[in-house]
Amino acid sequence: MWCNGILIAGQKLPTLRTERLVLRPFEISDGARVKELAGNPKISETTAHIPYPYEEGMAEKWIITHPTEFAKGNGLTLAITLLNGALIGAIALNTSPRDHKAEIGYWIGVPYWNQGYCTEAVRGMIHYGFNVLNYHKITARYLAGNPASGRVMEKAGMKKEGELADDVCRNGKFHAVAVYGLLSSS
Repeated sequence: MWCNGILIAGQKLPTLRTERLVLRPFEISDGARVKELAGNPKISETTAHIPYPYEEGMAEKWIITHPTEFAKGNGLTLAITLLNGALIGAIALNTSPRDHKAEIGYWIGVPYWNQGYCTEAVRGMIHYGFNVLNYHKITARYLAGNPASGRVMEKAGMKKEGELADDVCRNGKFHAVAVYGLLSSS
């Protein structure tokens, strides 16, 4: 895996490369593709925070926050793209600097499910979190009704730490959340 970056507010917003993917900073021009992919109701059903319907302009408002949030040390959000540049999803590390840890979150467009892209992106982001950002721990959570996300976490080396009952309310219904984690020494 290689890493380089562009300088934003005194800090580099990285670009990471794995075997089949490039994890790069989002650009405003990605907005239409984000709306297309994240606007699929299956994405909203399997994530805790992506709304449905995904309204016009939402993607651009989200994208413009990324450099500032990274510069503040609040987290890193990158586009998941194929080597040919096609945007297929998003991945983020939301940080807790005081605790030397981060929570990873991700989504992949439905046409790209079950091809190993999500696991590959998660492994790349975990590598970056431990080896560049020097986190002690990286966690991830998923709605318990989405076991495919749990398999991604397991394939990336994370271990299940527990389940939180009725932790997230989506569309008026409470959902349990499974919590996974990985220590830098693992």
